[in-house]
Amino acid sequence: MIKLYQFSISALLGQRCRFYPSCSHYTIEAIETHGVAKGLYLATKRITKCHPFHPGGIDMVPQNKNHEQ
Repeated sequence: MIKLYQFSISALLGQRCRFYPSCSHYTIEAIETHGVAKGLYLATKRITKCHPFHPGGIDMVPQNKNHEQ
């Protein structure tokens, strides 16, 4: 569903995200790193920051502290 958004709506509107990585890329990475439940939670938190009063900037997905290295 996110890929569909990236290749359709996002492609038509152009790069407008105030964050790096973009919110759609952040969502994919958050789900891959933390699983669906926490990934969607992190993505929702990120998307709620998307308004004219937030400066944006670099906002990377936090590392998974439970991940074995």
